[in-house]
Amino acid sequence: MRVLHVGKYYPPVAGGVEVFTADLCRAQVRRGHAVQALVHDREAGQQDDAGVEVVRAAVLGELLFTPVSPGFRGALSRAIGDFRPDVIHAHVPNPSALWLLTLPAARAIPCVLHWHSDIVASTLDRRLALAYRAYRPFERRLLARSSRVIATSPPYLESSAELAPYRERCRVVPLGIDIDRFAMDAQVAPSWPGSGTRRVLAVGRLTYYKGFDRLVEAVSRIDASLVIVGGGADEAALRALAREHGCEDRVRIVAQADDSERDAWLASCDVLCQPSLERTEAFGVVLLEAFAFGKPVVASDLEGSGAPWVVEACGGGLLAPTGDVAALAGRLDELLAAPDRAAAFGAAGRATLRERFTIDAVAAAVDAVYAECVGASPST
Repeated sequence: MRVLHVGKYYPPVAGGVEVFTADLCRAQVRRGHAVQALVHDREAGQQDDAGVEVVRAAVLGELLFTPVSPGFRGALSRAIGDFRPDVIHAHVPNPSALWLLTLPAARAIPCVLHWHSDIVASTLDRRLALAYRAYRPFERRLLARSSRVIATSPPYLESSAELAPYRERCRVVPLGIDIDRFAMDAQVAPSWPGSGTRRVLAVGRLTYYKGFDRLVEAVSRIDASLVIVGGGADEAALRALAREHGCEDRVRIVAQADDSERDAWLASCDVLCQPSLERTEAFGVVLLEAFAFGKPVVASDLEGSGAPWVVEACGGGLLAPTGDVAALAGRLDELLAAPDRAAAFGAAGRATLRERFTIDAVAAAVDAVYAECVGASPST
């Protein structure tokens, strides 16, 4: 089968959706598919990644976390005409995927939407709520045109108002990771701040919904060191917050880290924390990555998100009420004070990951979704 993926970005750009997309594309190549990925990049170009043909459309910049790429429609038209896909697999939210509505050739090809997240009408960033009013009618047209929609967890499907009218064409396929790509045998342990005897790690873009400000405050209340691996607009504010709470000597932000460095932080931490504040955090691939290293997790009990479902399905850690700094500090301290219990959580997470959340299992499930719609007429 010939599969065209349409996404926002692709590694080496960091991000859970980007990492998952690349893992899935590579797994599909191993399953015998011809795979092309059309994504945005700072420069236009084409390359091969483990048999995946990656086409990158140049961007002028970003507006509200959205790449601005005037040439994306033309690149999409060429991909459809030259690659001749049997199925288009679009990863959303991604405004550039809306160009599919404008191309007659796309209407004749089954389209699977991978619904990674609703666009949350944020209480933390009002600009997104305003922008979504313009985007929403086109998003609904894309849903109506789709052949199938993949939701990443049962809770997210059940809580999504946008998917409710299309439940009959939705299928749940959780995200997964390629365990083999991790450097489990990191030779050099990174240097943790402070005493480094109780180590909390967070990984992700430094942006409003990740809740890293709550995490910095929580760590200021307990005996622990914190490393946040990720870059973004909130870096200066987080550093200032650490100074304000008197824990700057125990908090480090690693804005630039390659895969091996990130793996080294994962290998050396005691607990991974995901303190997200909104359902924009729909799943949390980093939770699976922590389980790959046998690490326990503490995550926000986000209503309607798949992240708590992942933690509970894997038996891999504890949940804290969303945004509650005192409770977050308590859950972290609880795990850090009980190494045997923490190790048991990590072992359970790793075992369930290997049973249920490998990228090969996901690729097989996605193939089953393709089989339902290839050969059938796309929705109109």
